Amino acid sequence: MISQRKRGLQTVLVLVQGLFIIISLGLCIEITSFFKNFSVQQVQHYPIYAVVMMFGLFVELARRNHEGKQVDPFSESFPAQHRASLHQTLYAVGALFAYLTIARDTYFARSTLLPLIPLVYLILLFTNRYMWRLIAYPLFRGVRKGRILLIGTPAEGVHLKKWLESKEIYGMDTIGYLSDEPQNEGLEGFCYLGTTVEAETTIQQQEITQVILLQLPESADDHMRLMSTLNRHGLRLLIYNNLEEKLNHPVIYMEDDGHHFITLRKEPLENPFNRMAKRSLDIAVSLPVIVFVLPIVTLAVWVLQRIYSPGPIFFRQMRAGIQNNQFLIWKYRTMHVNDTQARQATLGDTRIYPGGDFLRRFSLDELPQFINVLGGSMSVTGPRPHLIEHNEQFAREIASYPIRTVVKPGITGLAQVRGFRGEARTSTDIAQRLESDIMYLENWRLTLDLAIIMRTAWQMLFPPPTAY
Repeated sequence: MISQRKRGLQTVLVLVQGLFIIISLGLCIEITSFFKNFSVQQVQHYPIYAVVMMFGLFVELARRNHEGKQVDPFSESFPAQHRASLHQTLYAVGALFAYLTIARDTYFARSTLLPLIPLVYLILLFTNRYMWRLIAYPLFRGVRKGRILLIGTPAEGVHLKKWLESKEIYGMDTIGYLSDEPQNEGLEGFCYLGTTVEAETTIQQQEITQVILLQLPESADDHMRLMSTLNRHGLRLLIYNNLEEKLNHPVIYMEDDGHHFITLRKEPLENPFNRMAKRSLDIAVSLPVIVFVLPIVTLAVWVLQRIYSPGPIFFRQMRAGIQNNQFLIWKYRTMHVNDTQARQATLGDTRIYPGGDFLRRFSLDELPQFINVLGGSMSVTGPRPHLIEHNEQFAREIASYPIRTVVKPGITGLAQVRGFRGEARTSTDIAQRLESDIMYLENWRLTLDLAIIMRTAWQMLFPPPTAY
């Protein structure tokens, strides 16, 4: 979680830095043009110079990420920030030099470099020192603000105290710790919340979203009981400096500021840049649908309902969203007004009015959910949101089921395009959906969303026989 947040924050920071550098480049060109003969060609080539310098910044970012130095600009140390800013300046200006040499560009006034180089360095130093905090604040608040619970020996927690305090900027708010040992003086400022047997009660009362184990439980029974509690509540887990084989679970190793952790899964959507890309795709898809498609389909559905089942056009229902936050989902009503009880529809269901089965078969009843997407409570792609009571039922059958709620629910998802749609009759049906949902949240990429959208569009035109 923290590594994805830091990597994404750095990418967003580089974008902001690039914007400032592009502006400063334009200013430097204007200043030198004022003192020397004005060059129309230099102004015309300005977009090329700007793109080249931006390219240099991202090459430097890729180098830093490859070498595992993505934390340098976020250090409180001025020398570290100076080194990071100097490297960025060298790459950005170096890329410009390389372009001017290779392209044999004679339009760019070399005197422009005199104010440009120090200005670029100062901009990068300022943004590395101050701007990233301003960027981080809106990215890691609200539902993105993590409430952290420490579990384990206080002596181990002392080693993490400074690290935890430094991560508050990333939305990691340490609520307190549970321990079976006496309170430790080295953990002043962290609230002692009780013993480890009170873990589930503390998680519920304190609305915990992430747990950090300071060491593995001593017995296998304690470990399995704790893992069951975390899965049941859909919590993220970090384990401090322990061995993989004792977990009996696939794990991912991560390192941050010299501390080593183990987590259960990768989460690409913890990266704020990835979330920005996904949100942009959501808006790009949902806005045209709402403006051009929804009015026409709504009129057709209204006519159909006036004939066969007069009543409200839309059906709204409470569903579980990200982190189990409830929201009202929009759908076209496909059942008679008095027959919309919370029971999954089946083929030949008598509650469905004539024509409603057509809407359901071709997934047209889901179109109003683009309103939810534009509003931000849903995404175009993601795990399907279920009824609150169904979520509770499925969680009782499969302990790890709530894990799927760490990402926004979607109109369509990997499970749906794989054919796992309609009524979930057995635990196997639920497990198949859950496996696809977890695979989605662990392996998200923009191309995966695009592939799911394309496959969904194809299935809407040519629905499989089992679609309903």
